[in-house]
Amino acid sequence: MGVNTYIEACGIAPSNFVGVLGFRVGLYDAATVRVNATGNISVMVGAHSHGQGHETTFPQIVSELLGVAEESVEIVHGGTAKTPFGMGSYGSRSLAVRGSAIVRATEKIISKSKKIAAHMLETSEVDLEFSAGAIRVAGTDKSVSFGEVAFKAYVPHDFPHEELEPGLEESAFYDPANFIYPAGAYACKVEVDPETGKVKICKFTAIDDFGNVINPLIVDGQVHGGLAQGIGQALLESCVYDKNGQLVSGSFMDYLMPRATDMPQFTVDHSCITPCIHNPLGVKGCGEAGPIGSPPAVVNAVINALQSGGHTHVTHIDMPMSPSRVWSAINS
Repeated sequence: MGVNTYIEACGIAPSNFVGVLGFRVGLYDAATVRVNATGNISVMVGAHSHGQGHETTFPQIVSELLGVAEESVEIVHGGTAKTPFGMGSYGSRSLAVRGSAIVRATEKIISKSKKIAAHMLETSEVDLEFSAGAIRVAGTDKSVSFGEVAFKAYVPHDFPHEELEPGLEESAFYDPANFIYPAGAYACKVEVDPETGKVKICKFTAIDDFGNVINPLIVDGQVHGGLAQGIGQALLESCVYDKNGQLVSGSFMDYLMPRATDMPQFTVDHSCITPCIHNPLGVKGCGEAGPIGSPPAVVNAVINALQSGGHTHVTHIDMPMSPSRVWSAINS
């Protein structure tokens, strides 16, 4: 058995902090939320998705805040001609930083919607409540739907022109207040064949605290992929160079990418929630957890297996712990 606990600083950091360190860029991110006259919504973000599920998670944020169907929210990314300036997807920052920019832009949409609704309902803005896709006068049955407000914004025949511009589109830049700190505890059970040095992973359990979870299925998938990457690093993947510096593991046949048959069925859990206090969503990064937590757990398990089997002289094996390296350690 091998165990490992980790804590990671991700989401990168506030711009003023990295400025002290000599970085020559800001570490904010941006979003534009455009409510169209028909009520459907376009969300323009400054960085591209490369498999994290932005197209699923970001609409959930807008849907929850505005009370609209997720299917009516379109995510626009990948082209700087039509999206705001952003700093990219890395460091497990997409949801914590860019998601927070979406929240801030959507809050501006809600604020303007209340002003328009106050005009429509002939009441004060402070008396209005926004919930479930409608704006209501508190304590009464008087209300207008969010769709009616959006239509009024684009067909402003009766509109508070002295206070507001037509249209319903807002942008926001969000600079993180601090790093975010996901953490977890991983356990791995292995069997080692002492005659061949072959390692078999029998069971792997990963418990993570990612703060508030927007989409559990996507988080499960990111952890699964990260575990496969980390276990591959621990047992299989290796760049080998000859004495002249020539790469000799130049194909996947030599490099040994992990396959499905190399992986166990993972047990993952992320219900131990301590929300992050530094961003409006209370989220922490999850994309890098698996490859951080899993390699030490696997290595510790292999060392434990060998020592439990009487090979007490083995206290360290370099990764990747290939059969030949494990067999050599046993017989050294």
